[in-house]
Amino acid sequence: MSNSVNSKGESLEHGRSIVFRNGIVVTMDNLHRVLKNADVLIVDGVIKEIGTKIAAPDDALTIDATGGIIMPGMIDTHRHMWQTAMRGYGADWSLAQYYVWYYLQHGKNFRPEDIYAGNLLSAIEAIDAGVTTSVDWSHGLQTTQHADAAVDALEAVPGRFILAYGNIQAAPWEWSVDPAFKEFYKRRFDGKGDMLGFSLAFDVLGDAAFLEKAAFDVAKDLGVPVTTHAGVFGITGDESIRLMHENGCMNEHTVFVHSSTLSEDSYHRIAASGGSASVSTESEQSAGQGYPSSWRLRQFDIPISLSHDTTVWWSADLFTAMRTTVGSDRSRQHMEAHARGEQVVNLDLRCEEAVHWATRGGAKAIGLEDKVGSIEVGKRADVVLIKNDDSPVMFPIISPYGHIVMQAQRGDVDTVVIDGNILKNERKLVGIDLAAARNLTEKTVSYLADSVGEAAWVEGQNPELSAHVIAENPYKYVK
Repeated sequence: MSNSVNSKGESLEHGRSIVFRNGIVVTMDNLHRVLKNADVLIVDGVIKEIGTKIAAPDDALTIDATGGIIMPGMIDTHRHMWQTAMRGYGADWSLAQYYVWYYLQHGKNFRPEDIYAGNLLSAIEAIDAGVTTSVDWSHGLQTTQHADAAVDALEAVPGRFILAYGNIQAAPWEWSVDPAFKEFYKRRFDGKGDMLGFSLAFDVLGDAAFLEKAAFDVAKDLGVPVTTHAGVFGITGDESIRLMHENGCMNEHTVFVHSSTLSEDSYHRIAASGGSASVSTESEQSAGQGYPSSWRLRQFDIPISLSHDTTVWWSADLFTAMRTTVGSDRSRQHMEAHARGEQVVNLDLRCEEAVHWATRGGAKAIGLEDKVGSIEVGKRADVVLIKNDDSPVMFPIISPYGHIVMQAQRGDVDTVVIDGNILKNERKLVGIDLAAARNLTEKTVSYLADSVGEAAWVEGQNPELSAHVIAENPYKYVK
């Protein structure tokens, strides 16, 4: 990474003070204040002051936010970054076909360098879309060499990341107790701070033996959280939640991804534990884990964050996540009302809440609410400016929350600041070698296509609906 300059020849070097001027500031603080014609001053990576006509240091970079929205950086709590090199490959997949490709057949072909390529590209595209923190739900880590490659890629991009360590080719009660895993954690994560976090990523099958408890015990010993796919139709259901709850394996740091096909009892257990849910609406709508769960989670006051899931199918930005989540939630409200012969008069879910889920909700889920997720004095400066003077969609801005959710898109992300450093400005990435990422990605795609074989590669992209039958639960962690 090298320092760069903007179109005015101004230095964008890391560590420089920054002041945003005359923007609409969507703070997402406790009062959800929206400040018009306001400034935000960043000094030493921290939000120093919010107000109007702020006095900034003489050497501060001034960014004109007139006609734009200044908001907290968005947070993605569930992204399989290692799969990004296969962008769009599974656009017509069902969830079963995803399992066949990654879990049962070809996922084991990924080399450490392929993990690196996927993570690198995913990290870059997240920042480009204003996602300043990503949870890398990295369940392709067959060896610690694969894990090292994943971390190397995350550290190559100065964003904020959490490696959620997983391995779909082995049982969590095996890989989590392996001395090599614990040595990896100590070597790569001890003392790294909040720019690179760590959690365990695995799923609970619902078997009465509850062998997964060994992995929960490891997480407890390390003092790290667990993120798990829950409420996935036909795979992880109520029995999984009961086992976790009754064995003391759920707490306020546990993140339940999807959480779609669960009973009231399971939702009550999650709520009682203080855990949160990561909703991946694009995924749930298309792959079939269950109806996107925000409408149900709200009934039990379960905290919500948003996520992208994987670029093998879908987009990698949280504008789309917010928009589809609002749409699915409202659609369900209409459906329920129509079933009763009624019409909806007032919508339950407002755009303001969706923005909260994409920012502060994500920060709370990953335990960083005191550091990021809102624009408040003293917090780390993860800040995004949405502004595009070349777009007819960016004016007028009458409802800031509604504009973020229903109108804006990744191409309108003008500036991205993470930990006080500019990584995107004037809608261009700063100091990031996109050509190198492209080269690595092309090598990975070529390797995977060759290793699978032309016929299987073509079939994988164009699967017949009855081509594969899952005769057993693909989560059984068998090679």
